[in-house]
Amino acid sequence: MQGATESQGQDLVMTREFDAPRPLVWRCWTEAELFQQWYGPQGFTIPQCTIDLRVGGKLLFCMRSPEGYEMWLTGTFQEIDPVERLVKTESMADAEGNVVAIGPGPHDTLVTVTLEAEGESRTRITLRHAGLPEGSAEAGANEGYRGAFDKLAAFLEKERA
Repeated sequence: MQGATESQGQDLVMTREFDAPRPLVWRCWTEAELFQQWYGPQGFTIPQCTIDLRVGGKLLFCMRSPEGYEMWLTGTFQEIDPVERLVKTESMADAEGNVVAIGPGPHDTLVTVTLEAEGESRTRITLRHAGLPEGSAEAGANEGYRGAFDKLAAFLEKERA
């Protein structure tokens, strides 16, 4: 099922339903081995990922493009409401997890993932990515998340088989 997307200023909001139970979808966001299987735009891979799932814990992962370009991202978990809500900061980083500035202005963005059960076997994800640089929601974040959600749907279908 296709989802809805809206850009609200520098916030990107996406909603999509998945044919999988909420606990499995939660694990895909919070367990490194599963996160690596689906996250990132189409064609991108996540060759390295660490997730310390606790408030104040860190996330660090490498996103590799089809051409081999590597981009590191880091964040800190702000809220964890198991199987329902995950809030984390996100910033560009180096391989050690140090935040890397890419232009003027704030470097942390805020990602909120809300999971709603739709019966026992479906889950609706609402993702809000706040604080994106001007124009990036339209110029890449939207397409990147859409591709990631497509990959997540395919991964969940394979997991259920």
